Amino acid sequence: MNEEMNPVTVPAEKAAAQTGLHTRSVSGGISLKKMVFTAMLACLGFMLNTFVWFPHMAPFQHFCNVMGAVFLGPWYNFAAAFLTGCMRVALDGCDFQAVIGAIFGALLSGFLYTKTHKLWAAWIGEVIGTGVISAVLASAIFNVALHIKYALFYLIPYYAPASAMGATLAIAVLLVLKRSKALPKMQAQLNR
Repeated sequence: MNEEMNPVTVPAEKAAAQTGLHTRSVSGGISLKKMVFTAMLACLGFMLNTFVWFPHMAPFQHFCNVMGAVFLGPWYNFAAAFLTGCMRVALDGCDFQAVIGAIFGALLSGFLYTKTHKLWAAWIGEVIGTGVISAVLASAIFNVALHIKYALFYLIPYYAPASAMGATLAIAVLLVLKRSKALPKMQAQLNR
């Protein structure tokens, strides 16, 4: 690549060649900033859910899902939710609900926010994705894989309020950031 085409990336490429680190990313490729933010959200979700937890409910997971939807988009948000669920299963002794109850809300809220760029869309995606889709799938998995007989809609009264509560808290934080004009700056910084 010659310097006339893109003088900003040439020093970074030279430094990468000297140190052996690759800093370039292909268009649509993996972003180091987003990977770090994904890991931070996963750890935040794990820590907050360790201290605030109710049976079948983890409201701070849903807080992190909506924050991730706005800052990361669907796929990195899905990864953060999956990592949080796996940490909760491995380190807190939770059952598979910790994973199933997080990933569909994270994915749907990320997709809806990406398509509309509206905070309410992230809220709706989290509540429907977790409160309905994840609840029904978790009940089905209990029935089929574990032979524990739950009605198909048994977990909705647990999942829906927890996801609504966590998503509402995230929207409140995001509105404060938006009013202070910090939200677009933070998003722009993360997407550079």
